[in-house]
Amino acid sequence: MNSSTSSALAAKKLLAPLEADVIRCVQSLVQADTVAIPPDGKEPTGQEVLRSFLYSFGLESESYATEFLRDSGHRLVRKNRNYKGRSNLVATISGSGRGRSLLFNGHMDTVPTGRDRWSESPWSGAVRNGRVYGRGSFDMKGGLAAQFAVLCAMKRAGLRLGGDLSCESVVDEEWGGGGGTLAARLRGPHADACVIAEGTQEELALATRGGAFIDLLCEAGDAERYFSTGEVVSPGTAVGRLLGWVEDWRLRRRQTPRGEAYRDFPDPAPVQILAIEANTLDPEEPFRVPLSSTVRIYLQFLPHEDAAQVLAEVRASLVEFCARDLFFRTYPVQWHPLLDPPLEGHELSPDHPWSRCFAASASASLEREVHVTAAPYPCDAFIVQREFGIPALLFGPRGGGAHNADEYVQIASVLKSAEVFLTTALEWCA
Repeated sequence: MNSSTSSALAAKKLLAPLEADVIRCVQSLVQADTVAIPPDGKEPTGQEVLRSFLYSFGLESESYATEFLRDSGHRLVRKNRNYKGRSNLVATISGSGRGRSLLFNGHMDTVPTGRDRWSESPWSGAVRNGRVYGRGSFDMKGGLAAQFAVLCAMKRAGLRLGGDLSCESVVDEEWGGGGGTLAARLRGPHADACVIAEGTQEELALATRGGAFIDLLCEAGDAERYFSTGEVVSPGTAVGRLLGWVEDWRLRRRQTPRGEAYRDFPDPAPVQILAIEANTLDPEEPFRVPLSSTVRIYLQFLPHEDAAQVLAEVRASLVEFCARDLFFRTYPVQWHPLLDPPLEGHELSPDHPWSRCFAASASASLEREVHVTAAPYPCDAFIVQREFGIPALLFGPRGGGAHNADEYVQIASVLKSAEVFLTTALEWCA
């Protein structure tokens, strides 16, 4: 029996008595409304759930304010965020000093519930068919509960590793924030490795994409010319040609050199339309031709790309498009980035000691070879690795419906993810 297999068996035994507690923790976290809508977020109720969970096993945790970000001068601080009253939570089991340290990271904030109809309350935390339902269950309260359960199992067993094991729940990850993780890295703890508990469907993601959100705004016409004999100018029809320009870029980006991590992705660097707005269909909106329109696009970048350079190329192309188009030459499209600077990607080599350790530990725990891939989205990993030099990877439970109605996480997968995390801690920190 090899070391990873022994650690997997030990992890399973240590976590078995906590299964009911972990499920209740996931439910309680989902029942806590921790929605973030910039500039604010409502994370404190969820952080208190985690604090109580830890305390029930005799573990102390520390809550600290993130307002100091405003005065940090760091280039990644979002100027449109309010951090007052938004605290990170961290708990640590100190090691003997003879092993490598490990950091578990996850975010407490969630996106709003959206306008789509849910089968039941987004805050129900209902258990059906082996799943916990509700906003944030998959993204990423199931992963958070799995990570913090590791500390609880170790405390219950009186287990101390060679290196420090820290687990943190951070604020302001959604909407491209990154504020909580940035505050955590500026303040500490530092670590020799990090795993972020995004819902990866029990796959090991060694890379993440970067991303930028851009509003393309066109304002045209004059409201005073309504009910006159003059021409009513509107971008309503012309915006179709703008969508064609976006489509050209979508096809162009499909040909981007993929690199190793995204080699097998059919669309390695997507360009997506998130929203198109002119007039609304609200019954209170009078019948009238729109005088402005906005197209919100989402561009993603590969880890090896220079995001600023890609955006500069896209923006220059937009200027050229407007110059060639009779309507947009008169009413140019305005470029409004929602994130400045944009999110960056990250990549960890499969041969890195942290990658090898996690892959071996996960495979032993799952009793199958873990699938190694790349994440189809950005997250805080680039802050951890590119900005602070801590090798980072992603792993988390199975689920579905993230950012949509009827979001859920699979209970068995949350419990299995906890086993993977503990197995890895036993191997890495011992």
